[in-house]
Amino acid sequence: MNDASGNLHDSSGAAVRPPIVWALAVVAGRLIDVLYPLPFLPTAVPAGWLGAIVFLAGLALLIWAATTFRRAGTHIPTTQPTTTIVEEGPYRYSRNPIYIGMFLGLIGLAVGFDSLWLLILLVPFYFVIRYLVVAREEAYLERKFGDAYRSYKSRVRRWL
Repeated sequence: MNDASGNLHDSSGAAVRPPIVWALAVVAGRLIDVLYPLPFLPTAVPAGWLGAIVFLAGLALLIWAATTFRRAGTHIPTTQPTTTIVEEGPYRYSRNPIYIGMFLGLIGLAVGFDSLWLLILLVPFYFVIRYLVVAREEAYLERKFGDAYRSYKSRVRRWL
């Protein structure tokens, strides 16, 4: 870390890259669904349209959050240093809007493809993100920003 203590490694140390985990969940869900289809929606539900709306809402949230990070001058990848605590845009409501966007994207695909497998894979995806990424990010931000991050954390929920 390259914080006030002068350590050299300055990143969250997340164990996995979230976009890769998301893509793996999508690919695995689709492959399992092709082999063992498990629909969950009534046929009267316009799954394609509904799924597209949820997916696009997740994508819009992700883009809004990423744009807010860029405007603040900090990095999005978990392998790069965080330069500031971002409290604007969607970060006023959630400390992790990018991951919420990913969850919504996965839900949208599950609905759009009418695949219960994609919804089931949301559970391990959540646990991987929560414990191998977010927990490490939170510890990193507390070490790097101290009371400023703890104050933000007390005001804004982790998810919603």
